[in-house]
Amino acid sequence: MEKLLIASTNKGKIKEVRAQLKNFDFEIIGLDDFPELMNIEEDGETFAENALKKARVSAQKTNLITLADDSGLEVDYLDGRPGIYSARFSGENATDEENNKKLLKELEGVEKEERTARFRCVMAIYDPRNDFYKTADGSCEGRILKSPRGENGFGYDPLFYVEKKGKTMAELSSEIKNKISHRANALEKMKKIIKEEFCS
Repeated sequence: MEKLLIASTNKGKIKEVRAQLKNFDFEIIGLDDFPELMNIEEDGETFAENALKKARVSAQKTNLITLADDSGLEVDYLDGRPGIYSARFSGENATDEENNKKLLKELEGVEKEERTARFRCVMAIYDPRNDFYKTADGSCEGRILKSPRGENGFGYDPLFYVEKKGKTMAELSSEIKNKISHRANALEKMKKIIKEEFCS
């Protein structure tokens, strides 16, 4: 069985991808087996640049087909910030809690209607054998609440309210989240690419 490397150490993310790709003939592994690849500098100016860099560097060093993503939160009132800086919004090694606190501070006094936001994800797949790559993107619309709700999630999930579900991302079951999230949307498109390019 061919290996597919997910260029991430985030167990939640790897689990999500593994669930989505369970019908494909791949053994899915994460970066835990390759500690030297854990700190690829994300110096791109867009999600796509960062995702592609992670996929390419990881693939070339391991000789494995690699799937990488870069994702984050875009808040309209903040002109799309934190965007590509979502994970380090409040500093280089910021915790989820610190990032959430900073976000709430920046949106203090902002009315509900103006707190619109989206999670955006760009995925890149790279095959080192023939320098093949493709990207796919997805998003999920919502708004930022004034206080966190829910335990099931990570990052900005407890503050991100999904109108059509009437719940925050952190209040949704993994099953529902895996159907509607930005990553699920990007992965849906990526599955088509994988099917066409690697499973024919």
